Amino acid sequence: MKLNTRALSLIAMDGKSMFRISTCSRILKSIFLSMVFATLAAAQVPAGPNRPAAVPGDFIITPFGYFHPSCVNHLAKGDVLLQDEKAIQHTNGTSSKIPVCSYPHYKADGEEINGEERAANPPTIGHAYVEDATITTSTSSYGELWAYWNVPPAPATNDGQTLYLFPGLEDYKDVVTIIQPVLGWNSDYASAWGIASWNCCVNGAANEATPEPVNTGDVIWGYMFDTCAAGTLSCSSWDIVTWDLTTGKFSELLDTSSYGQTFNWAFAGALEVYNIVQCGDYPNSNQWTQDRSSFSFYNLALFNDHFVQLKQPAWKIAITSGLSPACNYGGSLPTQLNLNY
Repeated sequence: MKLNTRALSLIAMDGKSMFRISTCSRILKSIFLSMVFATLAAAQVPAGPNRPAAVPGDFIITPFGYFHPSCVNHLAKGDVLLQDEKAIQHTNGTSSKIPVCSYPHYKADGEEINGEERAANPPTIGHAYVEDATITTSTSSYGELWAYWNVPPAPATNDGQTLYLFPGLEDYKDVVTIIQPVLGWNSDYASAWGIASWNCCVNGAANEATPEPVNTGDVIWGYMFDTCAAGTLSCSSWDIVTWDLTTGKFSELLDTSSYGQTFNWAFAGALEVYNIVQCGDYPNSNQWTQDRSSFSFYNLALFNDHFVQLKQPAWKIAITSGLSPACNYGGSLPTQLNLNY
């Protein structure tokens, strides 16, 4: 088993000792090598009756908008997205090409995006991103990002909404793809929470690692790091892991391609939503700021391309205005990222 040469270290956070496996998520494979993984019935939620009028009814919801089901590639445990070859390598040694998506897809507001436009107008922050905190660098790039969060309770009301919460990395100068460990409500599992690691959207297709169900209160660790030597400005290969530390379940993309991107745009956390009808469609957390419920990303850690941790990243919170329903949106830093609603 190939391992990155970065050291495996033990660090203390908030009085609790947690293992930092920034060396390589392949360690996860060795930890769980003796376990038998069952294939779980999971699929993205259909667009539903509250979708924008332009979105066909047979399309499904992803963290990147509405896609035709044939354009969402579901990777099995151990599958690898081959670097820049637009193919998936399977555990039995075979590989399959990722076809170009023959359908347009749609942003959360119903704006149509076709394959040609995807290259010219890649994923950007739109009103689907209700709240987020980001930072960019023009002098280097980011080699690693991680965040912890807790799975919140189910929303008080269920209107067929889909919620996504995640950190992520992009190239703000030439966005082609986004890599992200994601917690989703009503995404892979109907009216329930699940985790999955994603890389989207080269060839107009989205790539999802095998998802796992999670439960309210579980501690989630999402992290991404490049597999190149320290100081590599634009590494071609990344590992993305979404790990439920409470149950030991995880969803990972190993050696997934950066598609030529230099990841210089980091997201400490973002809230993306679909089909919100009322404020009760958001989960009520146990954290309250005045009359707001708050979701938190904590133990945030961002590293430059030399894998040196940035001590005080200048995260900037963005809140999309003019949304309906208006649900007391807001955010706060710096010790942890609180996204309020």
